[in-house]
Amino acid sequence: MHDLKGKTIAILATDGYEQAELEVPLARFEEAGAKVDIVSPKAGVIKSWHHGDWGRTVDVDRPLSAVSAGDYDALVLPGGVINPDHLRVEPAAIELIRAFWTGNKVVAAICHAPWLLVEAGIVRGRNVTSYHSIRTDVINAGGVWHDSDVVVDQGLVTSRKPSDLESFCLKVAEEIAEGRHQRRAA
Repeated sequence: MHDLKGKTIAILATDGYEQAELEVPLARFEEAGAKVDIVSPKAGVIKSWHHGDWGRTVDVDRPLSAVSAGDYDALVLPGGVINPDHLRVEPAAIELIRAFWTGNKVVAAICHAPWLLVEAGIVRGRNVTSYHSIRTDVINAGGVWHDSDVVVDQGLVTSRKPSDLESFCLKVAEEIAEGRHQRRAA
């Protein structure tokens, strides 16, 4: 994994995030030296979803209302069905995602989290992947969908499912460390 010392990463989530899709990136990016904040519209703690039931909780570091894209180098969006479905109707969450994208920051989404990318209007014409059940949603939003463990398109990193997490984390770290997203066309 690339050295991420001095880098800051926001993980945007709420209740119902897929447990591994938050915990694994959090651990990998902290191990690589990044400062990682859990950002949520909900204060206190948020609960994961794990194998068909509620799982572990995580403390929220910063409320969504108190962050901006300028505070971070990258945004990570864990999936699960519940988490992105709740966040995609949260205007502040969608605005934050758009601000990361227009600010040429790395934006990474796994599993059902590309729903948030669809809502933010940033998949049109982009190479992406997602959990197979939302493939049609991504295609209907103009995304070029691929059945691959990880797809990168100018700082937009997407993956399909928890078994893709290692590839996902490596590519996110690579995009942040190498600044490839800085070459994104406006």
